[in-house]
Amino acid sequence: DRRAELLDAEYFHVVFTLPEQIAAIALQNRRIVYNLLFRATAETLQTIAADPKHLGADIGFIAVLHTWGQNLLHHPHLHCIVPGGGISPDEKRWLSCRPGFFLPVRVLSRLFRRLFIEGLQRAFQAGELGFFSSLRSLKDPKTFTDYLAAVCNIEWNVYAKPPFGGPEQVLAYLGGYTHRVAISNHRLINAEDQQVTFRWKDYRDEGQQKIMTLKADEFIRRFLLHVLPPGMQRIRHFGFFGNRVKKHKLALCRTFLQSKPAPERLTQAVDYRDRFEALTGKSLRDCPSCETGKMKTIATWLRPPRRKYFNSS
Repeated sequence: DRRAELLDAEYFHVVFTLPEQIAAIALQNRRIVYNLLFRATAETLQTIAADPKHLGADIGFIAVLHTWGQNLLHHPHLHCIVPGGGISPDEKRWLSCRPGFFLPVRVLSRLFRRLFIEGLQRAFQAGELGFFSSLRSLKDPKTFTDYLAAVCNIEWNVYAKPPFGGPEQVLAYLGGYTHRVAISNHRLINAEDQQVTFRWKDYRDEGQQKIMTLKADEFIRRFLLHVLPPGMQRIRHFGFFGNRVKKHKLALCRTFLQSKPAPERLTQAVDYRDRFEALTGKSLRDCPSCETGKMKTIATWLRPPRRKYFNSS
């Protein structure tokens, strides 16, 4: 399905990162702050891209939320995969960015900071934020305002990575990197004596590969920092990738780019039992008792509706 959405254009990889001071608030208000991170990032990219001084086009992109750093500490940031151009305001042509350059990161950073801070202030005024432990003092409006004022005086990190090599590389990224959890198995070295040892890359030390050993409970604590609130979508689509306009606008993009029609999507959903068997080699249809017979559904019981009780007192 993602392959069917790829365009014949240069793709860019832009990362929006929250500073440590805001990450501390995010840890205690995950749903509010993570949703705000998506909104501020989307508005930033779409506003700057629509400005005729930069691109002057309606763009589309996929945003992926990550909340971890290599050491498993809390480090919320958003990866955005963006085609290098967009649809003109009159929807009559494709406007390309300069080769190898999408949008100025300094301009993106300043607008992102302002939009995010304004959104956080609105959430505070609406009483939607909670503060506990070391952040308890932020319940006071003046203390909260002073805290945000200090954050406004630092540069927020918006990083544009080198462009993807082509559609295949974009697809490889979407297929693997987007669905990672906080740490993958290949980084784990050892787990014994109530300790866990793993490899990590220290970006503050020129990306040096290092070894870290944590007590088991601390390792588990760090891993669980990255469990998202129930129902939260970690991958979201914006602009001409948005579900409501995607079919029409992607067809426009292909026409303007004079590219081939999109490949057919998967027309039939894969049964979870078939997917499990393809991944593990084990069948969920095998009888768990004899391990030779095959189980089949002969009846299905629907859950009865919940009864409503009324207080008659």
